[in-house]
Amino acid sequence: MIDLTPLDIRQKRGDFRKGMRGYDPAEVDGFLELAAERLEEVVKALRALEQEAEVLRARVEGQEGRQQAVQDALVTAQELREEIREQARREADLVLREAEEDARRIREGAQRVLAERQHELDELNRARDRFLRGFRTLLEREMDAVRVEEERPILEKLDLDALQVFRSRRERPSEDEADHADDVDDRDSGDDLDEPSPEEDPHDRS
Repeated sequence: MIDLTPLDIRQKRGDFRKGMRGYDPAEVDGFLELAAERLEEVVKALRALEQEAEVLRARVEGQEGRQQAVQDALVTAQELREEIREQARREADLVLREAEEDARRIREGAQRVLAERQHELDELNRARDRFLRGFRTLLEREMDAVRVEEERPILEKLDLDALQVFRSRRERPSEDEADHADDVDDRDSGDDLDEPSPEEDPHDRS
């Protein structure tokens, strides 16, 4: 800090003592005036520099504030990015679980439908097998009847008397058949007489 001001230099003119063969007062006064002017310029420049330094200091402080704001914004952006990333990960996991659950339900439904269709197909195959076996049995019986018919002798002339006898036999039983039927009836009647009643004790008959 400069303690000497231009005013101090100008007021110093009358303070110098005069001696023999000393400096020329006019030159001394001129030099003091020049020094005062230069000092005044220096003071003005110094004040200008101080003002500029103050402006720069304010700018630096503002820049530091903006830098802090930028730093805070970066930190906030980083935190927001991490939060968004975590939220996206949770949503992706949820979507994946839902997709897996949907796929599981679709797969189970398809398996049930496939099992039902397979059961229906098995039933149709069993019904087809039963039909084919029955139809084969029917065809075999018919073929047996055809073979039996083929083995019979061919009638070259129709015997009306034999046909009449055949018809009469079909309409009434023969004597042997009638006698056999009577014997069966007699045996059945005898068995009914000999059979004790449910209320009779077999020992009482003796």
